[in-house]
Amino acid sequence: MDSRAAAINEHYSVGDLLQRFEKAFQAVGKDRAHLQVDDLAPADEYHVRGRQATVELAELAGIESHFKVLDIGCGLGGSARFLASQYGCHVTGLDVTAEYCAVAGELSQWVGLGERTSFRQGDAVDLPFADGEFDLVWSEHVQMNIPDKSGFVAEIKRVLKPRGRFVFHDIFSIDGQQPHFPVPWSEGPDLSFLTMADTTRAGLESAGFEATVWRDTSATTIAWFEAVSAKLAKSGPPTVGLHLLMGESTMPMLRNLGRSLVEKRIQAWQGVYDKS
Repeated sequence: MDSRAAAINEHYSVGDLLQRFEKAFQAVGKDRAHLQVDDLAPADEYHVRGRQATVELAELAGIESHFKVLDIGCGLGGSARFLASQYGCHVTGLDVTAEYCAVAGELSQWVGLGERTSFRQGDAVDLPFADGEFDLVWSEHVQMNIPDKSGFVAEIKRVLKPRGRFVFHDIFSIDGQQPHFPVPWSEGPDLSFLTMADTTRAGLESAGFEATVWRDTSATTIAWFEAVSAKLAKSGPPTVGLHLLMGESTMPMLRNLGRSLVEKRIQAWQGVYDKS
């Protein structure tokens, strides 16, 4: 693991994350032996618009039950479990954060998806998989932590089967601007490697990918932030929520992310690209 990957691992690591989940579900009176995938969603869908965004992206992806799916930057495996449960496919999750991978595996066992999901630690620009291994590569909110964009795209292309598909939901800079820090992916500019949406599109096309979906979801994302902020102001954070991962930094990070979207420093996009 290089110094960048090690720093990202440290940024996201909590230390007692699984215990936090156990205590949170005990507090709401839910036995982990009877948990469903949806019970985990408020805390394991670590990206803007949460489950809603995952459902939208999945509907665009054209996933079939026989697919082998790779989720790069899988976090706690929320998207992976949703895809496996809804489409019957097998999903391999990869994340640079060791604790996330360990907890993701445990959470999958809790909801009976241990056979259809697997998780391992690794680097997105050095994928530990064979050429042409996957039908589809999935990624939500990952590229902002990766400086080597061309290496990232090259690795995705390598592990995809012919005519395989890359599906993503990510945050991009507008005109090279930085967000207000801290944000969920970085305390400051050192680990934030935002690029612009047009640059990403050009890079994918030059690497041999063809766009089937490319859409700006910033307005929907801003509306989501407004609704979440109003709910938090009225009721406070839920017992099971993103604060289990982010701790005391949750509100400052979310406020900065929402503010940066409103001020048009950053934007959110969804993309579906086929390997040509």
